[in-house]
This record gives sequence, structure tokens and C-alpha cells, in this order.
Amino acid sequence: MGHGWAAPGLPRLLLLLLCCGRPLLVPSEGTTGQGTTSQVTVNQETTSQATTSSETTIRHSTTHPSTTSSPNLVSDEDEARKFVEEYDRRSQVVWNEYAEANWNYSTDISTDNSKLLMEKNLQMANHTVKYGTWARKFDVTNFQNATMKRMIKKIQDLERAALPTKELEEYNQILLDMETVYSVASVCHENGTCLRLEPDLTNLMATSRNYQDLAWAWKSWRDKVGRSILPYFPKYVELTNKAARLNGYQDGGDSWRSMYEMPFLEEELEQLFQELQPLYLNLHAYVRRALHRHYGPDVINLEGPIPAHLLGNMWAQSWSNIYDLVAPFPSAPKMDATEAMIKQGWTPLRMFKEADNFFTSLGLLPMPPEFWNKSMLEKPTDGREVVCHASAWDFFNGKDFRIKQCTSVNMEDLVVAHHEMGHIQYFMQYKDLPVTFREGANPGFHEAIGDVLALSVSTPTHLHKINLLSSGDGGYEEDINFLMKMALEKIAFIPFSFLVDQWRWRVFDGSVTRENYNQEWWSLRLKYQGVCPPLARSQDDFDPGAKFHIPASVPYVRYFVSFVIQFQFHQALCQAAGHQGPLHKCDIYQSKEAGKLLADAMKLGFSQPWPEAMRLITGQSNMSAAAMMTYFKPLLDWLVTENGRHGEKLGWPQYNWTPNSARLEGPFVGSGRVNFLGLNLEEQQARVGQWVLLFLGVALLVATLGLTQRLFSIRHHSLRRPHRGPQFGSEVELRHS
Repeated sequence: MGHGWAAPGLPRLLLLLLCCGRPLLVPSEGTTGQGTTSQVTVNQETTSQATTSSETTIRHSTTHPSTTSSPNLVSDEDEARKFVEEYDRRSQVVWNEYAEANWNYSTDISTDNSKLLMEKNLQMANHTVKYGTWARKFDVTNFQNATMKRMIKKIQDLERAALPTKELEEYNQILLDMETVYSVASVCHENGTCLRLEPDLTNLMATSRNYQDLAWAWKSWRDKVGRSILPYFPKYVELTNKAARLNGYQDGGDSWRSMYEMPFLEEELEQLFQELQPLYLNLHAYVRRALHRHYGPDVINLEGPIPAHLLGNMWAQSWSNIYDLVAPFPSAPKMDATEAMIKQGWTPLRMFKEADNFFTSLGLLPMPPEFWNKSMLEKPTDGREVVCHASAWDFFNGKDFRIKQCTSVNMEDLVVAHHEMGHIQYFMQYKDLPVTFREGANPGFHEAIGDVLALSVSTPTHLHKINLLSSGDGGYEEDINFLMKMALEKIAFIPFSFLVDQWRWRVFDGSVTRENYNQEWWSLRLKYQGVCPPLARSQDDFDPGAKFHIPASVPYVRYFVSFVIQFQFHQALCQAAGHQGPLHKCDIYQSKEAGKLLADAMKLGFSQPWPEAMRLITGQSNMSAAAMMTYFKPLLDWLVTENGRHGEKLGWPQYNWTPNSARLEGPFVGSGRVNFLGLNLEEQQARVGQWVLLFLGVALLVATLGLTQRLFSIRHHSLRRPHRGPQFGSEVELRHS
């Protein structure tokens, strides 16, 4: 669920990345990330009274870079045709070389590979400037060939390559440095034991139920990564905006939004978000009650936000890892296939073979030999530093497609494997288009295609078919449990995927400045997600930078879009497959009819506006949350009943609550030290402090009892004295206290 590198000026080279089944890396149009191959990524108004310091601004996106009309512009379509043919031939060579250099760096982070990548970055930039400047000499206004008009308009956008050479070099270096900081970071205990994000910290956040351990991991990652990214970020913002303005956009956010070709994108996304609010608010309230039951009232307020480190994920974007704490029917048969996979001796290679089998069962294309020979499906054991964030890569020669993933044998990574292979399938389906059109219909489509297959793979029905569950047809309790697991992954992600770019767009337009980067980040986390930091944060912290897509410059709203439209796709594919019954039980495995719908839409690439691809699959041209609401309707009904039974308050009316500091008065993991009243002390020092506090408490109690006795004596004496005039009553005294 993320991006990797974006080539300087790489025309919408979508570098799609998927982290834990989410975003993916793709050099994309208007993207200011590092250059890449066509990688693909995957992964409100609320009832809260909280608001951000600056209200959401509705922006109307520029649909394409502006060009200045001139009498010297060329309007000859034959000349234009020769131009796009030459551009396509040369681009395949340049993009392939860049992709190889990017791959080599991502799978072996070294100084030599870094230098080669920078060289290819500049080569890509020169290519983009040369042909983009040439494209701007054409006046396409009266072109009869709509495809050629679309191609030339796209080539006219120079993206980051529009920057002057020195600034472009600086920009590329900043992007390289930020992603390197993120990728090689580790956090260490005082005893010298160090943990990497993958798999160490990820596993700790997923499996630990110790409050202090989770708080240590959460804080340490942000101290190490976020604070290290911060010095680079303001200059990155400045250069992103400059490149966007040189291409005719208002700022970097306007450039990113233009990829959707929707002038009212923000209004439509807000509408989708509001339609899904009932699902999220009910899930939030139910999960909060379960965490309150496990961790207690000192750290969970039943009317406040949820501490962000308790949700099973470093960024609280997915909550599926805390399913054991929130399972609606704990005694019902388990649906996690991990145990069976391990018992049967599954390997990462077998997981991808199984994913390949799913696609071919739909009549789609099998993976080519290059995929199996060149992909990195496991984390290397030879000591190389690698970018573990899962990603799918297109090398622009029509036959070389790869996945980079540090795969573990578990159910979650099996789903991720299908998602990433969905990106590869998309690459292969549009491989014969001009390179300008070799990307998704819009940035969310690539993610949705990967995820729509995962919706079938996750069903008990499918897991039974591939011998990972003993039964594929459960009763009501199993259905609700399954939908809860899906909601912890899909519904929990909705506000996070919505707010990340809300924050970045405000950074780009200047309404959020360096002085309040972190404050505004947590204002949005509170407003949309209803989560709060477990520890006090300051403006010296840069918590957004602890999320891959921020230093990697990967637009994030694509994941929000994909999570909505994948359910539209799923509903349409299930109808094509002849599925009868609830939508959440549908498995399109072996349906050639469903496969054809997908293939027809994928073959379009970016050659048509995305509503055309949407219409091919769903029969309608707009995005809608209706299918998602239909899918989760049984769970929503159950949640409403359950929350009503406990008298839950939806939202977080006590929005300014933060966890009691006493919750952290415990040991720092593996350090031999404890947090005592906010101080990091040796255990002996903390014990002395506790005895001192106990002594002072006893002394205060004795003094209080003595004072009480003295006041009683004075009061008793005064009652025996004659009344001498008006007295101030206790109510007045209290009111003025």
C-alpha cells in the first residue's frame, strides 16, 4: 500500500506498492516521489466535537497543465503521430533502464547502486524535458484523433523534470535520502538489541498485548524515523510545489488531484466518506469497548479517542491484528488459515503459485518466466539492506514483471501476494499500449484490481477449496466473525486513507506550515479516525514521516478510492459469476465470465477516462459506497444492536481526553529502567521515589485529619456564641473558590 520511487518527470509511471496488503509504488503523473518503474501500491465530519485548526478547503483540480497558445504551434496530426511514435520507442528504453536501476537499489541498498540510480534519474529527467518541451509545440485543440490528443497532453506534463537542473538534482537527492532513512532504520534497546520495522516491530505491534511494550515500539520508531525525516521535508515541499507550478498547477496537491480528471474530486470523496460513517463509528465504538475490557479504564475512555498504539498496527491503519480481543463470537470455529499453511509446509513461493493459479482460473494471463526468475519473494539472508515494502514492478519491455516482497508464511501475506499479483496482471493486460497509457484508469484502479481478488481469496469458501479450512460454510456466528475480520481491515482503513492526503494537500497549499506539521497531523487523526497519541507529542516530532508514503512521496488518497470501488467491482464480478446469496460469501474463483470483465477493463489502461473502465466492469460510471455498505450490512446490524445493548456513545465526545500518564509507570522494555512521573529512572531510583511519595501521602493524611479536627472544634465553639450579624454561606465561598 504504498509507493516506491517515481522517476523525475516520469509520465504517470505508476509505481505501485503494497505494504501489508495495501499501497504500492508507482511513478505517477504529478507524483513527486523518487523515480520508479511502474510500481503499484496497495493496505469527517464525525460525531466528535474535535475540529482541525483549519477547515477543509474544497479545491477544484486543474485537469492538465496550461499551455500558452502561439501562432507557431503545430497542428498537423501526421507530424504529431510521428512524434508520439518516436517518443514511445525511446521511452521504452529509458524507462526500462531506470526501472532496472531502481530495482537494483531497492533490493540492495548501497552507495554504488544509489549513484547509478541518480544517474538514471537524471537521464529520465532529460528524456522527459526533451519530449515534453517538444510536445508543447503541438496545438491539439482541433485534433480528430482523441487518443493522440490524450497522449500529447499527458506528455506535456514534465512533472519534476520541469525543475532547473540544480534543483532537480537536489530534489532527487532529498527523495533518495528520505526513503533510505526509512528503509534502513532500526530501534535499539539499551542492552544493544535492535529491531527493524520488518518483521520485528511489525510483529511486536501485531502480537503484544503489553501496554508499555507497545508504547515503547510506537515512540521509538517515530523518534528514529520521523525526527530524521523532518529536516528534509520543508525543502521537499518547496520543490514539489515549484515543479507543479512550472507544469501549470497551483501546487503539488493540485498536481496529484489532476490524475483523477475530476474537477470536484474533494467534494465527491467527502460524500463517499460520509456515506461510510455509520459503519466506521459503530466499529470504533465496539472496538473501544473491547479494548476497555482488556486494558482497563485508566487507558481507555469509553467516550474518548483510542490510543493509537493499541490497534495492532504501527500506524493504526488496520486493526485486523487485534481480532482476538474483539471477536464477536470467540467460541466459533477460527477462520485464520495461517496455522494450516505452516502445518502443510507452505513457502512464499507456493503462496505466489497459488495466486497465479487463481488468476489463470479466471482465464487471465499466467506469470511469465521472468517473473519467477527475477522477483524477490523473500527477504534476502545474505546481509543486503532492502526496501521491504511490498511492490509490483513493470519494466516496460512487455515481458519483465516482478514483485518485491519480504513474504512471511501467514494468511495476511497470502492476501498481499494476490494483491501484488493483481498489479502484475494489470501490467500484462495493458502491455501492448503506448507507454504513455501503461497505468491504471486512475490511481485507485490499480489498487482496487489487486484487492478485488483478495475479497474472494479471503472467504472461508475459497480457503476451503484450497484446503486451508476444514469447512467453507459456517453459520451466523461464523459469518459475523468473518465480517468483523474484514471490517478491521477494510472499514478501519477508510478514515486513515482519507486523511493522509488531506494533511499533505494542506501542507502543499501552505495552510499547514512546518511549525504545526505534527499538530495538524494529530488534529486530523483525531477528527477523522478518533485516535490519539499514547504519549505527548511536540513540534519537534514528525509523526507523518514515520509512514512510508510520506518520505517516499506516494499519493495516498488512491487507497481510499480503491477501498470503495473494489466493492463495486466485487459486486459486478459476482453477478457475472452467477453468485447467489450474500455478497460477502462470493468467491469468483474459476469464473471465466468474471475474468473477461476484468480483462476488458484492464486492457484500457489509461487510454480512456476512468469512468469508461468503471462502466465496463460495473455498468455505471461513478464511484459509489453502496456496494461496500451492502457487503457489511449484516455486521452493521449486529454492531448497532450490540452497541445499543451497552449504551455506547458513537464518536468521541470527550475528544480532548488523553491516556492517563500513570499507564506508563512501568518498565521500558529490556532497558532495566522505568517511567516514573514522566522521568526515565533506574528501578531503584523509582522505588525510592515511591517510598517518598508514600511518606508524603501519609503525612498529608495526618495533617488533613488534624485540620479537620481543629475546624470541627472551631465550628462547635462558634455555635455556642451569640449571632452578631450576617455571615457568608458555604455556597458563596465555594462559588468563589
